[in-house]
Amino acid sequence: MLKNEIGLVPVTAFGRRHLKFEFPELRVGVAEYDEGPTGCTVLHFPSRARCEVDVRGGSPGLFGGYGIVDAICFAGGSLYGHESATGVAAEMLHDRSDASWGNIACVSGAIIYDFGVRDSLCYPDKTLGKAAYRAAVSGRFPLGRRGAGRSATVGKITGSKRFKAEPGGQGAAVGAIGSLNVAVFTVVNSIGAVIDDDGSVLRGFMSLESGRRMHLHEIIELYPDEVCAEADQATGGNTTVSAVVVNQRLTAHELRQLARQVHAAMARVIQPFHTIRDGDVMFAVSAGEDPPSLNLVAIGELASSLAVKAVRAAVND
Repeated sequence: MLKNEIGLVPVTAFGRRHLKFEFPELRVGVAEYDEGPTGCTVLHFPSRARCEVDVRGGSPGLFGGYGIVDAICFAGGSLYGHESATGVAAEMLHDRSDASWGNIACVSGAIIYDFGVRDSLCYPDKTLGKAAYRAAVSGRFPLGRRGAGRSATVGKITGSKRFKAEPGGQGAAVGAIGSLNVAVFTVVNSIGAVIDDDGSVLRGFMSLESGRRMHLHEIIELYPDEVCAEADQATGGNTTVSAVVVNQRLTAHELRQLARQVHAAMARVIQPFHTIRDGDVMFAVSAGEDPPSLNLVAIGELASSLAVKAVRAAVND
């Protein structure tokens, strides 16, 4: 049984909501510390993959950002959570027993700040990263308050006495057209609220008095003091980290454009998005060798639709 240096035991089995899907080029591993509660989520590409990154917002926490990846690690714990990515890389070294040039494990990652809603200083460390990597399986992604999204929140005004944040989480959606498979994975810990298909607020900015969820522009109009009071607060503390994965060969330039297109499309469902107090990161990953069966605009549109579904899946318990 894996334990960290202070005796915390990783949890890697979850019995609630899962997305089941077919994507042979990818394995998913999730591990948590209940003592946080916090966790990490690992996307493992056994045959390595090409990767580009789009970073937006005022407070990002990017680890690596390599042009190729063996794995991507999302984690809670703010910058301390980057330690979990080193645990993933260490376990890969253990499996390979080879540190020759060209065989070094490339693990990129991104973190969310989840200390604000919990009392513990526990964070996803090297042991937890190792456990998530060891737990990785094909075709199964835990949804909701799991992994890196265990203590995520959405729709928040720091210090507000009228409105409260609500739980965020991690979500995923997978689609296919012909031989093209596309998957989007996200951990939603945004300052913005999550918007439903009808334009109403699905999660976040909930009125403590009425229980009604409101758009931020409504709050600014009706209760400007709530938002102005936040000006004295420190920036940061909100982050949405995501990955879009395709099973066909895309160039670095095409991956960068795909990341931008899908990242921008997420503003349909997270409002506001990419603020000065968010640190949003989008990885775009090409995990195949066959040439694309659709043009990049169509691939991006499919991925954008999936990203919207993934965000809602993260909070729609």
